[in-house]
Amino acid sequence: METSALPDRVVIFDGVCNLCEFSVNFIYTRDSAGRFTFTPAQSPLGKHLLEKFGIDTASLDTVVLVTRGRALTRSTAALDIARELDSPWNLLSLLGIVPTFLRDWIYDIIAAHRYQWFGRKESCMLPGADLKSRFREEL
Repeated sequence: METSALPDRVVIFDGVCNLCEFSVNFIYTRDSAGRFTFTPAQSPLGKHLLEKFGIDTASLDTVVLVTRGRALTRSTAALDIARELDSPWNLLSLLGIVPTFLRDWIYDIIAAHRYQWFGRKESCMLPGADLKSRFREEL
């Protein structure tokens, strides 16, 4: 699959992570323009994109945003997503003034403890009817 065949903004997330599911729902409800498409890292499309961009699928501990022919990760992906959300949530992108090493350090702490703090599912999340239209799992 060519990157050009993809929607403009694909969010790849850990489908068994409760925090990640919360994040997908958070983005979805604050993206009234419908800019973002979602795919679990465990799906065929998620695996394909992660491999294409050289991201280790075995130990994925970050949200990934595929946009403009590249993959953004960690706090950079989160801030790029925030920039496109409805107001006032788009103001979160102003946190981009914080140096990347510091943003990513905080991000990594949360990512390392996400299952412990927020829990984990046995299988990937199943989106509701509204959200399902914004999911893409197959190549």
